[in-house]
Amino acid sequence: MKFTDGYWLLRPGVTAHFPQHVHDVEPGDGTLTAHAPTHRVRHRGDLLKGPVATIGLSSPMPDVVRVSVTHFSGGHDEVGFELSTEDGHRPKVEVDEQFATLTSGSLTARVHRGEDWRLEFTADGRTLTSSDAKAMGFMTLDGEHHVREQLALGVGEVVYGMGERFGPLTRNGQVVDIWNADGGTSSEQAYKNAPFYLTSAGYGVFVDHPGKVSFEVGSEAVSRVGFSVPGQRLDYLVIHGPTPKEVLRKYTALTGRPALPPDWSFGLWLSTSFTTSYDEKTVTGFIDGMAERDLPLSVFHFDCFWMRGLHWCDFEWDPEVFPDPEGMLARLKERGLSISVWINPYIAQRSPLFEEGRKAGYLLRRPTGEVWQWDLWQPGMALVDFTNPEARDWYAGKLERLLDQGVDCFKTDFGERVPTDVVYHDGSDPERMHNLYTHLYNKTVFDLLLRRKGENEAVVFARSATAGTQQFPVHWGGDSESSYAAMAESLRGGLSLGLTGFGFWSHDIGGFEGTPDPDLFKRWTAFGLLSSHSRLHGSSSYRVPWAFDEEAVDVLRRFTKLKLGLMPYLKNAARQAAEHGVPVMRAMALEFPHDPACAHLDRQYMLGDDLLVAPVFTPTGEVEFYVPEGVWTSHLTGERLTGPRWHRQTHDHLSIPLLVRPGAVVPVGAVDDRPDYDHAEGVSLHCHELADGSATEVRVGESRFTVHRDGDTVRATARNPPAHWRLVLPGGRSVDAENGVAEAGSVSW
Repeated sequence: MKFTDGYWLLRPGVTAHFPQHVHDVEPGDGTLTAHAPTHRVRHRGDLLKGPVATIGLSSPMPDVVRVSVTHFSGGHDEVGFELSTEDGHRPKVEVDEQFATLTSGSLTARVHRGEDWRLEFTADGRTLTSSDAKAMGFMTLDGEHHVREQLALGVGEVVYGMGERFGPLTRNGQVVDIWNADGGTSSEQAYKNAPFYLTSAGYGVFVDHPGKVSFEVGSEAVSRVGFSVPGQRLDYLVIHGPTPKEVLRKYTALTGRPALPPDWSFGLWLSTSFTTSYDEKTVTGFIDGMAERDLPLSVFHFDCFWMRGLHWCDFEWDPEVFPDPEGMLARLKERGLSISVWINPYIAQRSPLFEEGRKAGYLLRRPTGEVWQWDLWQPGMALVDFTNPEARDWYAGKLERLLDQGVDCFKTDFGERVPTDVVYHDGSDPERMHNLYTHLYNKTVFDLLLRRKGENEAVVFARSATAGTQQFPVHWGGDSESSYAAMAESLRGGLSLGLTGFGFWSHDIGGFEGTPDPDLFKRWTAFGLLSSHSRLHGSSSYRVPWAFDEEAVDVLRRFTKLKLGLMPYLKNAARQAAEHGVPVMRAMALEFPHDPACAHLDRQYMLGDDLLVAPVFTPTGEVEFYVPEGVWTSHLTGERLTGPRWHRQTHDHLSIPLLVRPGAVVPVGAVDDRPDYDHAEGVSLHCHELADGSATEVRVGESRFTVHRDGDTVRATARNPPAHWRLVLPGGRSVDAENGVAEAGSVSW
């Protein structure tokens, strides 16, 4: 939200009060409080007027400082994000005539006690950012009170994150409102919003306000990131890295790390699509067609019309279309498939659950007492009030019956269109609950799956999210058009989401709206199978490959099998997401923060530590991509490309730039027809440009491999080795292991 009119003036209807200087400070046990009048205090009489800003400093864990900026403190205790703290952590507090400081780990917040207001954040002997004159303030716009902060940007500093955003990857120059909306993938709106950003200067900022946060990223003040919230108080946390990965590790320690999804979820998902006509015969025909064409399928998804129209959600199979759901699901599961069904948090008036929920008080109500309803999406629909524990249990209980029938997971759709003219069971502020609603919705479903399936076996396919919802994977990119532009939008959204702490992400191969032409479908297929999770899904048309052409079948087979063979590698990337908060799909700037050429790249990405993927966004197959320093090797052809430099290539539909980082050892499994196999048994360790004297560690399941290079000799040893494994060296030469050791001489790099 912009409050100023250029550099000098305020916008019409705005009044502003900025801290002028620190009047006094109060050190506490690991806390520091400063009082800063918004006018100059020259004599005692100046103490009789306000406002006065109360600025509190504290720290929940090392390298993190919380700042609380308060005008009036007499408001209600309001719902916020659930954040973790480190037991026993006590930051160091010091006060002298010049400064009042709070130090947490390597990060110091320093309040200047001189004539002018300044709060700066320093680490490793340098200033990361600061709040300077006319940055922090109490702003009143047409009678509504806001608290604003502006943190300085250095020259060339680049900003990322804030959830899933479909425009350029770097946020500089953008206006971003943290407000979940069902806006597709082609606008400034987003399904997944989180008030967190990280920068190329080695720190991140998390605004601890779950409602609407308005960001001005180098837009209102071009050398500052501004953010404001309605109300009387603003809380934000500064997180020091110094690397982007370290920032994400510490941010996800605060807000929660993703659970590790089950292995089967990494395989190919096939959907009925949305408004298409289907029954068990249709479903069986699709599955038979995949099997006949040697197309490995892991999950079958039933979209909305598994239930009767006008009844969403009653969680009952349409009896005319699926008269024997238990028998059907049993037959599908006999074929080795996992089952997903579509749900949302809305209850249509025609659903028998509407009256049940109304009588029990489980549905959101208007201030006047009646159930909040509208006709958009489902006639007369209401929303489940997930702040009510009994409503959560009621909703989860309806899903439990589906699990008993044989369903394995749920596509938790919607959760963005949440009204604010409502009263919540627990008295929550509707503005603050707008974004948090989806968190409670997905947590309710995920917790049920966790209880029933066990750890590392629960997974949802979610569209909406906010800070912390990364704990409940997987998330997909929403309703994109079937176009190359939308394919690129989707990638940008996924990379931005990854830079906001979300470890696992997917998208609709071929796009959702419309029907892709065969060329686009095949290009999107390669991209989709080189994503964390992979789903064939559309709106009004099927996404089985033979609906496009026979080459589409070949393309899907090639890249599905490629992904399944990479499961040992992908599982390692998945563990990093679950253990450290580093996403499986990574913006180049996350992996190469010191290469300025990577700062703005958003048409390519790293899949895990060592694989560079550059999707093809042209029907001609032409693609331009940047290769960082070193000699990189095509995983598909063995071609070697040197960086740092740009490369231009032309690829057919069965190919894509998929490059291996120099120095990498990529584990490839012996199975390519399913994802849930013993990844270690028969694994091949593919070695690429190993440096002389190097020792590379690789984990595959419970096995640990160490690959050494000594001159022209490569030697690999294993702890807890599988019965069979091998080294693969340049040129495709392979050496089988004996007694837990594989060694080769005369290796030419």
